[in-house]
Amino acid sequence: MTATAASPSLASGEPPINFAAHQLRAGNLAGARDDFEQMLAMLLAAIYPGARAISANPGDWGIDILLGELSGLVVIWQSKYFWPIVTRSHQGQIRESFDSAVAAAARNGYRLAQWVLCVPASMDAPTAQWWDNWRARRQRETGVQIELWHENVLRNLLIKPDCAHVRRHFYDPYAAPAGASPAPRVPLHDLRPEDDAALEVALFVRQLRAAGHTEVGAAKREFFNADLLAREILDKRVPGELDALDEADGLVHGIWEAGFNACLVEHPGNALLPGLHAAVMREIRSSGGFPELLRAGVVHRCGLMHRVVEQRRAGWVTRWRELV
Repeated sequence: MTATAASPSLASGEPPINFAAHQLRAGNLAGARDDFEQMLAMLLAAIYPGARAISANPGDWGIDILLGELSGLVVIWQSKYFWPIVTRSHQGQIRESFDSAVAAAARNGYRLAQWVLCVPASMDAPTAQWWDNWRARRQRETGVQIELWHENVLRNLLIKPDCAHVRRHFYDPYAAPAGASPAPRVPLHDLRPEDDAALEVALFVRQLRAAGHTEVGAAKREFFNADLLAREILDKRVPGELDALDEADGLVHGIWEAGFNACLVEHPGNALLPGLHAAVMREIRSSGGFPELLRAGVVHRCGLMHRVVEQRRAGWVTRWRELV
């Protein structure tokens, strides 16, 4: 049942597959988990006729999607909508899901041949190392083959001709209902000269300077507008807006962390980490995972990254903590 890479034969003009679409369709993370699981059930039915979803009533025996007979040999797919990155915080859920599936098989008299974890993201480096060690150990201990279907595996499956209907249903550009008006973006503000001068000593600017950036005017404007937006939300304390701000903060921080770790591997020993800032900002600008309730445009979204740096949680050089 190992997934094999497919040739990317997308027709010209087809939209890219962005797994943040599940949040846009469902409106929140809880709904996105169910939507992602429904997508997997359709995808697997297209690839493996006979694959079926198992409803939790009250428990699901550790099964989301099943191939085989519960009187004999089965393959189980476990759906986990971890977003935007699979990190250390998810390890406990992975262990618990696998242990539940193994225990249910022994308790109910069928044999678990393979267990496949399906996630719409990639693992950061420490989690990938943990996964490799955990997978090898648990395969030896249980005799169950363990697989990981991460975002690239899923995309390669979704572009297969037999799965075109699944791709179109879940990942064509999301459209609001007819007649609905999109939420207006928060307006942008220009910096006054005195604000520009004051930000010259800000930590996020010093981090950029340390990374070799000469021009930082746009970064200052991004931070200024994002900070105004965040302060207004924190002052008003509307629960939904607070959750949206927190979600966006986690999204940009996760994008930076993944980029930082990848850059360390790609440029070992290079203190400046060339291309890190550009790569992170490019991914933030193209990300579809920002909550609509935040009403943040691209400038605000990039500014949220500078805000993370200003809060001493990130930086643009290898030893960014020394600047802090």
